[in-house]
Amino acid sequence: MPARIFVRSAWITATCVIAALTQPLDYAVARDAPTAVRQIPVPDRGLQPQALVDTEGTLHVIYLGDDPAGSNVYYVRKPAGTEKFSRPLRVNSQPASAIAIGSIRGAQLALGSANRVHVAWNGSGKAEPKGPAKNGNPMLYSRLADDGSAFEPQRNVIGEHFGLDGGGSVAADLEGHVYVAWHAGDGTGEQNRRVWVVRSSDEGLTFQSEAPADAQQRGVCGCCGMKAFADRDGTVYLLYRAAEDKSKRDMVLLTSTDRGKTYVPGLTDPWTIATCPMSSEAFADGPDAVTLAWETTGQVLFSKIDKKLHRVSKPIGAPGSANGRKHPAVALNGRGETILVWAEGTGWERGGALAWQVFDDKGKPTASRGRIDKAIPIWGFAAVYAEPDDSFTIIH
Repeated sequence: MPARIFVRSAWITATCVIAALTQPLDYAVARDAPTAVRQIPVPDRGLQPQALVDTEGTLHVIYLGDDPAGSNVYYVRKPAGTEKFSRPLRVNSQPASAIAIGSIRGAQLALGSANRVHVAWNGSGKAEPKGPAKNGNPMLYSRLADDGSAFEPQRNVIGEHFGLDGGGSVAADLEGHVYVAWHAGDGTGEQNRRVWVVRSSDEGLTFQSEAPADAQQRGVCGCCGMKAFADRDGTVYLLYRAAEDKSKRDMVLLTSTDRGKTYVPGLTDPWTIATCPMSSEAFADGPDAVTLAWETTGQVLFSKIDKKLHRVSKPIGAPGSANGRKHPAVALNGRGETILVWAEGTGWERGGALAWQVFDDKGKPTASRGRIDKAIPIWGFAAVYAEPDDSFTIIH
């Protein structure tokens, strides 16, 4: 194993518009006994963890290691009832082909049919093959081999539409459909960037050519990340920051109920800002609703999409004074509680604090909350998952 140098991590109707929430909600704290929240380090002092628990209770984690400008992606797992992670597997077959710089271009994780692991990431400046665009870095994908002992050779899924800046993402459902999404432009401005998606119906063995998902073409904030997600019913979601002009950078949710063939737009939160905030997003699936989280005006928020009624709940912000809150992560436990985790005070070449708040099944903050100064390293953020006993574990 190479030496590690740096390393620390709906359905929705077309007319649904969620009002902007620029101030935290002033809820009375629920009086329930606090839900336990523990913190563990990323294996090997890794960066930018992504964590998912599969249908058998196995925890899957990916993270970045080695040089921030030319990183490697590592994967570990921890079966239910065990205490130690497995030996790390390197995901990328070409060394140093991932990137941690910026905190929004790193690897993304999805679990698909038979709990197969799928990973996608923005290629670094060292990654091949290069495209013809000014920023011709590839959008890379790999999946865990059938026997689970190694990852298959990485593949570039971009055929024509190069021009990566912010991060791409991957989603997979339980029936073998896999989606890799990214945004790219032709160098003529953010208003001309688009969201592109490749689809697979054979568990990522092959992909169709890329197709645009944003029929309205509202532009994309160039250096922001995006998040793709597929729920257990097969609905696909794409959450990203638009850029209709230099100051209008709204969060936009695209939803597909036909296996990624077409997408319905829904506005989630407007934001007037003249510069790219380099923001990221998160999803979590539940039996009755999908939870999505994002950042607006230095605040982190989450909302829920009811799967039966197709309604989107009013956004809920983290309590207290919003102070440079970024990189939200969410998880749900068996009691219907939601944990919202975020970073505070991070920036370019600057780490910050780790913070979290648990909300009850009605969306009210509970007494389970916390903040740890200097817990997020440079280029870092946290991941979170629910334990079988309904406690939560944050990986950072």
